[in-house]
Amino acid sequence: MDYLIELKNWLFSLGEEHGVNPLFLACLYLTSKVFFFSLLGWVLKNLRDKKPITLPLLFACLCFSVPYVYIIIFGYNISIWIYLFIACVFSYGAFTIWKKVTTKPSVVNIPADQAP
Repeated sequence: MDYLIELKNWLFSLGEEHGVNPLFLACLYLTSKVFFFSLLGWVLKNLRDKKPITLPLLFACLCFSVPYVYIIIFGYNISIWIYLFIACVFSYGAFTIWKKVTTKPSVVNIPADQAP
């Protein structure tokens, strides 16, 4: 139990040192990922239905980036490697979204005599 208290104190001291509230950041992170995956599902549904995907894709990108933008705007005394990490996360996220949206699901052909 002492380790958890020490961890909490350390996280809050980091928050005070860098101007970022750790609880608010965690809430932003968790809720943004829930919205991100929901909107990504909407994008995939629109792709299957041959509907426009621009608006849900923009909202998905916005939801993905909210916690990182919070750190960039309100954080101070933050190491350069944090900004590099955020750039890598954005790049990887953009690549992953692009791959999910552009790949077509494979259809497995089952012979008629083996169909259920």
